[in-house]
Amino acid sequence: MLQNKLQKFINRFNEINDLLVQPEILSNIKKMTELSKEQSRISKVVVAAKEYIQIIEDIEENKMLLDDKELSELAKEELKELEARKPELEAEIKILLLPTDPNDEKNIYIELRAGAGGDEAAIFVGDLFGTYMRYAQNQGWKTEIMNSNESESGGFKEIIFLVKGENVYSKLKFESGIHRVQRVPATESQGRVHTSAITVAVIPEVDDIEIEIRPEDLKIDVMRASGCGGQCVNTTDSAVRITHIPSGLVVTNQDQKSQHKNKDKAMKVLKARLYDLQEQERMEKEGANRKEQVGSGDRSGRIRTYNYPQGRISDHRINLTLYRLDAIMNDGFLDEVIDPLIADHQSRLMDASGL
Repeated sequence: MLQNKLQKFINRFNEINDLLVQPEILSNIKKMTELSKEQSRISKVVVAAKEYIQIIEDIEENKMLLDDKELSELAKEELKELEARKPELEAEIKILLLPTDPNDEKNIYIELRAGAGGDEAAIFVGDLFGTYMRYAQNQGWKTEIMNSNESESGGFKEIIFLVKGENVYSKLKFESGIHRVQRVPATESQGRVHTSAITVAVIPEVDDIEIEIRPEDLKIDVMRASGCGGQCVNTTDSAVRITHIPSGLVVTNQDQKSQHKNKDKAMKVLKARLYDLQEQERMEKEGANRKEQVGSGDRSGRIRTYNYPQGRISDHRINLTLYRLDAIMNDGFLDEVIDPLIADHQSRLMDASGL
């Protein structure tokens, strides 16, 4: 019975409230953080649960008043409203009860890298980066460039940036994968359409509690920044390259003039990549079903095509095609693609969960 299932969430929420004031919890930062995060995750379910239980009780009370001459009309009106709200709330609760990704509320690093297509791929990295920045602005999120490697022809060979805000990962986790662009490059004299590709990786930000790196596992090199030239290139030996020896992961940062700041940013990205690597390995062990539940993007798969001559954007995972390419790219209206992806994901989760 749904009511009994919901009552368990209310009980757990109250139990966490009691635990969070216990001295042994207050002195244990890790445990306190875990409990606070759990409470935050179930808070929306608890609010909906309390409303649902109240509606059930109010329906029963109003049904008992139907035989009362003075109150029957009022009871009928209230019953009408309550019985209309009940299925709406049940639908909302079904979504709230779906298996959740523990990373959904985290900030993220987005890594864009030029792939096949040379200069045109690098230019599209710059274009898609601009779209993500406008989308973040539309959402009220904050962004910070962590590292960039500009291309001589424009755009970027690689750019990594941090996106901070509410439910960032849950919105953008489906962006991971290969993005293909079809258009006529500015240097193409024959007017032929070229196809290029870039890779997008969306990685959740982690804190020091979630992942620990031993100093002896790191090789840190300091070097002079490299770039496409110009005044913006950092000419001091402040660029930092950190190699995590056990995993082979390498992170380079050269955007800041301060070696300390470059090292700090590189370490943050390295921790996120290590956490992401561990998550990928864990999901491999748990099997395809777990991957499906959390909606982890397959970065080796082509997920979307941007066709400029036709003004078309197509997401191949849900067979979505929109002839709104300019508005989506120039104005950051990515919700037109992201919302259908989220709805599809939730639908498949409901089928898998039997809700």
